[in-house]
Amino acid sequence: MLFFRDQHAFDPQSQLAFSALWGEPEANPFFPKGDTVGVSRLAKDAMATGTENIWHSDHSFMAAPALGSVLRAVEVPSAGGDTMWADMAAAYDNLTESMKARIEGLTAVHDWVPSWGALMTESQVAAHRENLPAVEHPVVVRHPRTGRKLLYVNEPFTTRIVGLSDVESRDLLEELVLQARIPEYQVRFRWQPGSVAIWDNIATQHYAISDYFPQRRVMERIAIAGVPLS
Repeated sequence: MLFFRDQHAFDPQSQLAFSALWGEPEANPFFPKGDTVGVSRLAKDAMATGTENIWHSDHSFMAAPALGSVLRAVEVPSAGGDTMWADMAAAYDNLTESMKARIEGLTAVHDWVPSWGALMTESQVAAHRENLPAVEHPVVVRHPRTGRKLLYVNEPFTTRIVGLSDVESRDLLEELVLQARIPEYQVRFRWQPGSVAIWDNIATQHYAISDYFPQRRVMERIAIAGVPLS
């Protein structure tokens, strides 16, 4: 995690140029598009409440999940609206040795339909499904740049573990996704106008705290394209 404050001259074009230090920008197929191509504008207010208040890793439902993200605060509420991140390498490190052995070599299905598809019609789901089939990732991945082992399952997008019965898969997933909720693995950031956060989207999960309704919160985000995980 990297945090910067008072970056008031940091406009969308600057954000794009800065993000390019790590890789190509990657659009989220479900986010509203901002005024600048490649920048997603996330605006919440009394008419659109925050729904990202669940631990997740961006784009894990893609074959090559986003490597990272750059998020800029445009407008923040007078109170609330913090974001938390959890270190999933620490989560893996602190699993019991028996759990590490149990999950080594397992893969899990990641799918956008249970979350993003919940408010879509069947025809809308089918249209998106053509380009976004369910994908599989290892439950334990090696970071594509550092090689460090990470726990890679999350609540909204990981739907089942391959090769296990429905009951065994559900029970194991319930235990694994809870690891992101452990406070000792977390950091919490209080936004101010002009704040910028950069995070490793493979090594962390994040949680946008939706505690500011009906106040307005406007953020602009760029995701950085990644590679298939192993």
